[in-house]
Amino acid sequence: MFELFENELNNLKPILDQVKNASLDFLENLTEKPTYIADHSVIPADLSDAGIGAEGSLEVFRKHYEKLMVASPGPRYWGFVTGGATPAAIAGDWLTAVYDQNTQSTQGAGDVSAILEKETIRLLCQLLHLPGDFNGGFVTGATMSNFTGLAVARQWAGERSGRDVSREGVSGDLVVMAATPHSSVIKSLGMLGIGSNNVVRIQVLDGREAMDLADFEQRLIDNRHRPIIVNCSAGTVNTVDFDDIKAIAALKQKYPFWLHIDAAFGGFAACLPSQRHLLAGWEQADSITIDCHKWMNVPYDSAVSLVRKEHSRLQVSTFQNSNAPYLGDPSENFSYLNFLPENSRRFRALPAWFGLTAYGRNGFEWIVQNSIVRAQELGAYIQSSEFFELLAPVRLNVVCFRLKTARESMPAFLDQLNRRGKVFMTPTLLSGEPAIRAAFVNYRTGKEDILIAIREMEEVMRAL
Repeated sequence: MFELFENELNNLKPILDQVKNASLDFLENLTEKPTYIADHSVIPADLSDAGIGAEGSLEVFRKHYEKLMVASPGPRYWGFVTGGATPAAIAGDWLTAVYDQNTQSTQGAGDVSAILEKETIRLLCQLLHLPGDFNGGFVTGATMSNFTGLAVARQWAGERSGRDVSREGVSGDLVVMAATPHSSVIKSLGMLGIGSNNVVRIQVLDGREAMDLADFEQRLIDNRHRPIIVNCSAGTVNTVDFDDIKAIAALKQKYPFWLHIDAAFGGFAACLPSQRHLLAGWEQADSITIDCHKWMNVPYDSAVSLVRKEHSRLQVSTFQNSNAPYLGDPSENFSYLNFLPENSRRFRALPAWFGLTAYGRNGFEWIVQNSIVRAQELGAYIQSSEFFELLAPVRLNVVCFRLKTARESMPAFLDQLNRRGKVFMTPTLLSGEPAIRAAFVNYRTGKEDILIAIREMEEVMRAL
């Protein structure tokens, strides 16, 4: 055996102890770590012949590259709807690397870690009050989850036109409808060959990002002779607005269409009895996107794609490895190889399983409620502020606002705010107007973090 490998296998404990200590140093001081890094300079090094070993690599990383790591899992990183990582999820993620499973099958020789993945999906559906009508699996994020659901929808649409899309390619028959689709939906349509420009945009309600149902039904009538895929928003990224899922699902009885619900983080509103009405009817969806590295607070990368079991044949025809007979008959032997895009899959279910079993329903109810309270606190400040104004009501966990005056200074304000490294927010556009967005999903965020952010915002405004 290569000498370094043998030495390190014989000294795993001190190596992992050092990694543990480095991890604790970061996590225990996370609230003081910067949310923005100004010094991007690194000194590149050539690849050595001999190598420096794991301990040597850790030393070099901490000396030269650790400074590039921002406090994105911290309590004041409010950009991109970025969650943190609970202790249980971190434990599960560490063990994911240790066990190093290629999670595929639930039976047969070799890896059968899919047994736990399917159990995790069952627990997640219980948390979100979804019935056991869905096949579910873990993918890298909302983009791949939307891609998966829309890929099966594409196969469904092709079948309605007498085509096997996975074999024959996309025709021009199908139509995709959406009011305020997330960028990952548009990206997925491009990757699927449907075309990102071929979305029929449904009008939104006045002052909202939610679908105008009258316009939607008229579009259904206009396209009634074509296969229709409908993308429904369950929590838009700017204002956490929800399409009327119950009313949209009811229209499926009159007009056949595939209902895909992008509930990347909004789906977790189902945890709270007071917010569950927002998702009424989502159990009738054909496919659903859930993002776990947002409100579930598991490490990157982790999301779930749910597709109705009645569409299993379509899902298999979309993703099956038809040119690999050694993988077995997909109708007899369940394998994620035949239900999701990736052939090689990290054991992403394990951190989620740790989180679900460690904290239970009450833990995730608390995370969602805490995020809502924090967003309301920032929103209340902005409403009373001399410097800022809300651009939309604070729905759930996102605050969308702008400067009251001197709006041309918004880019400078946000740049200076972020560069101070205490709080991080992102720019956005709402109805074509520049805005600033703060998203709350991290279980660590407390009232004191809102006060720190307010102080930082006011100091930057006074310095402009």
